[in-house]
Amino acid sequence: MLDLRRLQLLREFSARGTIAATAAALGYTPSAVSQQLATLERETGVELLDRSPRGAELTDAGRLLVTQAEEILALVEATEAVLAEQADVAIGVVTVTAFPTAAVAFAPLLAPALRAHENMQLVLRQTTQSTGTQKVRSREVDIALVDDWTGQHPGRGPESGLRHVHLLRDPLVLALPEGHRLADPDEPLELERLLGESWIVAPEGERSRYGTDRLLAEVGGLPGAAWEFEGLGTILSLVSRGVGIAAVPALAMVGAPAGLVYRRLSDSAPVRHVYAVLRPATLRRPAVQVTLAALRDAAAEVGEHLSGRGPTVRGPVRDV
Repeated sequence: MLDLRRLQLLREFSARGTIAATAAALGYTPSAVSQQLATLERETGVELLDRSPRGAELTDAGRLLVTQAEEILALVEATEAVLAEQADVAIGVVTVTAFPTAAVAFAPLLAPALRAHENMQLVLRQTTQSTGTQKVRSREVDIALVDDWTGQHPGRGPESGLRHVHLLRDPLVLALPEGHRLADPDEPLELERLLGESWIVAPEGERSRYGTDRLLAEVGGLPGAAWEFEGLGTILSLVSRGVGIAAVPALAMVGAPAGLVYRRLSDSAPVRHVYAVLRPATLRRPAVQVTLAALRDAAAEVGEHLSGRGPTVRGPVRDV
């Protein structure tokens, strides 16, 4: 009988391309992955991987089994969801992955909401890479919180096969140290004049950098002397110390360090949208249903914070 965990390993190898990448993605050692795939070959009686000193790749039989594994694993998940639906009780583990600012903002709101369900467990993981959708597709996680700067609903393509639930509209804001002249709400924010400031930005390729680049594109782009640092937490820490200014998603306001002031930008400033991504079959699980409901409630509360209508968040927010 084929082992489901080994089928998952094979499918992950197909997606990652190397044993080392498969091991890193799943938290195993490369030797453990290699041994499990060798065991799967003995179970099937055929060679699934063509191994060479340069690495390994799937054989024709391996590619065939990956296709079958996708169908088998999807059927198993659908069956488990139907059985869970019949029980009508939120049970089992629900794994959620989120980008850092979403994890920081949502975690304190999710924990109390889900604590009432004694038979379920929430596992919330942070990821700094844009891999949430892939992790949902490969069944590593049940729900991924992902962001999108394009303004186009990411789940409308026929190839998606996943459910995208809109949670939050997250506009770009200007982060300033408290003593900065532009912290005064009576000071106008003119993009041309901001080019003379010391800017702190994410490196090219990071998603938060996309919003800054779009914001300043109409005035010629970022100054050549902009400082680059990884992570919004690091950037906001530097801004709070007076090193420079930064344009950040408003969600970064939640849990940000003291000593910061945020100015709202014009309505034409870039906006990112936050989605919960999940496989349609998992929506039949009561535990996933209550987790998605808790995420929606958390997003609504965070949205109230960001708009200034909810309880105060750290760092005063001042309108343009």
